[in-house]
Amino acid sequence: MSTPVPSVGAGSGAIGEPNADEGEGALVTRLRRAQAVGARARETASQGLIFVVLLSLVAFFSILLPNQFPTAFNVRSMGISASVIALLAIGQTYVIIGGGIDLSVGSVLVFSGVVSAKLMAAVGPSAPLATLIVVGAGVAILTGAAWGLLNGFLVVRTRIPDLIVTLGTMGIALGLAQVLTNGVDVSVPLVLTTQLGNGNAIGVIPWLVVIALVVAAVMQVVLSATRFGRHTFAVGSNREAGRRVGLRVDAHRMKLYTISGLLAGLGGFLSLALYTNTTIAAHSTDNLVSIAAVIIGGTSLFGGMGSVLRSVAGVLVPVVLQNGFVIMGLRPFWQPVAIGIVLLAAVYIDVRRRSAS
Repeated sequence: MSTPVPSVGAGSGAIGEPNADEGEGALVTRLRRAQAVGARARETASQGLIFVVLLSLVAFFSILLPNQFPTAFNVRSMGISASVIALLAIGQTYVIIGGGIDLSVGSVLVFSGVVSAKLMAAVGPSAPLATLIVVGAGVAILTGAAWGLLNGFLVVRTRIPDLIVTLGTMGIALGLAQVLTNGVDVSVPLVLTTQLGNGNAIGVIPWLVVIALVVAAVMQVVLSATRFGRHTFAVGSNREAGRRVGLRVDAHRMKLYTISGLLAGLGGFLSLALYTNTTIAAHSTDNLVSIAAVIIGGTSLFGGMGSVLRSVAGVLVPVVLQNGFVIMGLRPFWQPVAIGIVLLAAVYIDVRRRSAS
């Protein structure tokens, strides 16, 4: 009895008759690969969309207002305006990618600034600039990190939704700041404003812009090229799966809120340097602005997807719009309308992207 010789190319569909199961499996594999390629293409397109929008706005106002918008002075002003919110947005990016949200950043900024201003006042207005920076920035960063750690602890240990926890700490931090100051803004030594807040690091590039760019670059590298960043995406994508593969999900989430608080504290110190006082009443919408910037930048509100650099671009969009509207002489009330439209479009794209993946 002779052994049958299999046909050449059996199972491949090229020559010979493929096994039914093998043919179906190959078809499924090809479909999955096609879906993956399509998802990657859509993701790449959506990632670059915010930069296209930003460059289009800059080009539009530069062409429309060639003698006013693209000047070095105006670009410098926009950079300074965006620097403090950019720090809040960077911290917010980490929290949102990790599947959470932080409504307390504006109040943490204010409280950290108040503590920093009072400590610098105790040191004395005649203290050297380096001493003021070390003392003021150090206490602001530590204070902000402490609030962030508290947020993370309450979210993780009490299982209260992060929206409620950070809404509560938002009120507590702002209330305590007003208690410490009796509702009166605390001023800081003038040298801090002249040398740091309005000072230039290189040519016409302000110190505040340099600090914000350095922080953004470092935090982007941490997010995209380190184990901590990979764990952040994993926790935001699927917490239960993260636990099953051995990730310390709760500890990691606490770290994310601590980072958000730390950067809010740094933002509080830079705000002092920029405005010469604590400006308690000027930060009531910072939390919403930072969240809007992150979402406009393409970070998924559902977690597991995002980029620090795109969040910074998301901060610049409303800054450019507001600046252009002011120069054009348009009523400032149109600016939130435009930002709302962009925000809704960003969320819609995010929802469509998730449903297609």
